[in-house]
Amino acid sequence: MLSIQPQEVPLTQLPTAESLRDQILHHLTHAQGRGPEFATVFDWRLAVSYTVRDLIVGSWVGAIRAARDQGAKRVYYLSMEFLIGRILEDAIINLGLDRSMDRAMELLGLDKHRILDDEPDAALGNGGLGRLAACFMESLSSLQCPAFGYGIRYEHGLFRQRFEGGQQVETPEDWLNQPHPWEFVRLDYSYTVGFKGHVEEVDGRAVWHPGESVQARAYDTPVIGWQGDWANTLRLWGAHPTTLFDLHRFNAGDYAAAAEPEALARTLSRVLYPDDTTDSGKELRLKQEYFLTSAALQDILRRFLAEHDDLELLPEKVAIQLNDTHPAIAGPELIRLLMDEHGLDFPKARDLARGVLNYTNHTLLPEALERWSTWLMGHVLPRHMQIIQMIDDDHRQATARPDHVGIIQHDQVQMGELAFIMAGKVNGVSALHTDLVKGTVFADLHKLHPDRIVNQTNGITPRRWLRMSNPALSGLIDRTIGPGWTSELDLLGGLEPFAGDAAFLGELRAAKRANKVALSNGLLAGLGIKADPDAIFDVQVKRIHEYKRQLLNILETIALWQRIHDDPNAGWTPRVKIFGGKAAPGYWLAKTVIHLINDVAATINRDPVTAKYLQIAYPPNYNVTMAEHLIPAADLSEQISTAGKEASGTGNMKFTMNGALTIGTLDGANVEIRELVGPENFFLFGLTAEEAAVVRARPGHARAAIEASENMRIALQLIAEGRFSGGRADPYFALLDRTWNDDPFLVASDFDAYYATQRRIDQAFGDAAHWDRMAALNIARSGFFSSDRTIRGYMADIWHVTPLTGES
Repeated sequence: MLSIQPQEVPLTQLPTAESLRDQILHHLTHAQGRGPEFATVFDWRLAVSYTVRDLIVGSWVGAIRAARDQGAKRVYYLSMEFLIGRILEDAIINLGLDRSMDRAMELLGLDKHRILDDEPDAALGNGGLGRLAACFMESLSSLQCPAFGYGIRYEHGLFRQRFEGGQQVETPEDWLNQPHPWEFVRLDYSYTVGFKGHVEEVDGRAVWHPGESVQARAYDTPVIGWQGDWANTLRLWGAHPTTLFDLHRFNAGDYAAAAEPEALARTLSRVLYPDDTTDSGKELRLKQEYFLTSAALQDILRRFLAEHDDLELLPEKVAIQLNDTHPAIAGPELIRLLMDEHGLDFPKARDLARGVLNYTNHTLLPEALERWSTWLMGHVLPRHMQIIQMIDDDHRQATARPDHVGIIQHDQVQMGELAFIMAGKVNGVSALHTDLVKGTVFADLHKLHPDRIVNQTNGITPRRWLRMSNPALSGLIDRTIGPGWTSELDLLGGLEPFAGDAAFLGELRAAKRANKVALSNGLLAGLGIKADPDAIFDVQVKRIHEYKRQLLNILETIALWQRIHDDPNAGWTPRVKIFGGKAAPGYWLAKTVIHLINDVAATINRDPVTAKYLQIAYPPNYNVTMAEHLIPAADLSEQISTAGKEASGTGNMKFTMNGALTIGTLDGANVEIRELVGPENFFLFGLTAEEAAVVRARPGHARAAIEASENMRIALQLIAEGRFSGGRADPYFALLDRTWNDDPFLVASDFDAYYATQRRIDQAFGDAAHWDRMAALNIARSGFFSSDRTIRGYMADIWHVTPLTGES
């Protein structure tokens, strides 16, 4: 039989504007079924997307073929989140099509910005965890490392945030209510994932009989790297029923019961992070994590066995990275597949699993290191509960560990310990975080396995977070040192000699001001905020959580407002405070902080005495696209978490790379940012991690700190009087009580230092030349924070893989 091999090859010659125009018209007609005179913005956007996708597919197929033909070791990145944002413009930039595509759209009479803005953000993540995963996928492709990302194709993602009366209201995200032009449905790559049921022994082997099952169907999105030479695959699993519905029950009139298989499946891939404050929520979340992990591991083994017939080769050909504890069930699941499906004994299955699995720890917060009751684990995954017990017993016998160390403790399965014990390598995500992982959450396991924990400081892709999101600044950098920095970010160091050049600093200030004007006239004006582009744009955008201390920020804002109100002629530096971020639906205290910020904003923004000096903006539904507008316009980056609580952060890196100065604690990657940009170019305040531990252990620390701080007492008193809530204080009683009597994240203890540092910032901003020089040095010294550097570290120290060429 004749075998036909289509010769898809990477993009080697850029298409002309005219050829792009013709292809857009072709897709408009043949994919959308519209003539130009009838086409909507949506039609044109899909036609442009299909045109760009066509140019990606050759590199994608070529990369898949090269990995197969060269027998490459592949990397598999398992993550509950991939916050990829909009794809179209990013793909255009990475393919080098920006100029020709701009011209093609001009030839068609299209408004480029209307086309790009029509694309919805893919609602596949929440914050830093998902954005890091997206940066890693792009860097893996840019470095031509053969890789798959595995996640869930959430129908509604996290949630769409809006405010009613200042309070967060969650509504479903609707990004998939329209065609998603970047994905390819793989009906042939579908796997059955089971839950519940029972386990029996047959001929000396355990046989699991699931009581429920769903089908995991693959939806593939190509992720193109810089210059378009290589594309990897983001494979998202959609849940589908194994049987559409029960016809017998339907005909008997029991319509709800007949649809139960479909309801179970749709529920699994509908929402990211369902509220797990209820038993049913916990069960759904555990099912989601297993659904992702089981489908991914079945797919990995299928691909491996299609190319190799010896399971002993698994560690040589497969590297799996678990992004946080969400996919930690991978250890028991891989052992189950190797034992129950492929006949290996437990020691061999254990060794092979540990040979391929690695675990990234992202948190030191005990509540974020997942724990499931042994009852729930045994109920939802009975075979896995048996295997977890086997892993735990085996580890106890092999290490003679203390009794308080282990996976199963107090009738709970500790997923962090499970991930650690089953991993070949465990990595932290900043230098400080890695040291704290060794000394706190995994101190006992580190003593037993002193070579297992390594550090890989996080990074971000400069293609999206500088070249695409900040063309004004990236154009200046290109004119100054050339465009090579886009793939070798350390070349930004070439800007350092220009930090004393008045002409360069003038252009840098102009680029920043242009971004601030665009934000003022766009997003902020849409909120009714009259923002002065010559004011300090002071930005804190991240998930709303107590340890990230948005409360500290808004309390300082209240105190500042009162001081300005008391003495409006004291020469205040104008400031626009910008907040952004979502709180988990069940996290009442974080939602109370959101309510407070919005209440305070409503009062301060309409105060005629202080309006020209202080404005507060809180745009709802913070996402990747909003970040791409906010970060280039920021003068000041708020990285104010309690020291010892933030693992790394990646927002701090994005702001630094875009020329914002940081006010921050010695926490996470702030430590490395400060070391690299220079202490004199970083506004440090607050307790260290060691000092914070001492203060936290001191009875009455919160009340003592508040009583010693006039400014904080003023802020709390104004809240207690109901100044921002129509004379009613009851919405904030619990928040006030926690701040006065508990304050676990030391807002009160750090308040005065934070307030004083903000006043130093006011003074520094008044010296424009000095501020611009500090901003220039932040940019010039940010090259270390490329996700390319991070991925090279993973490749060398954890995965032991090398880049490939696109030729088979």
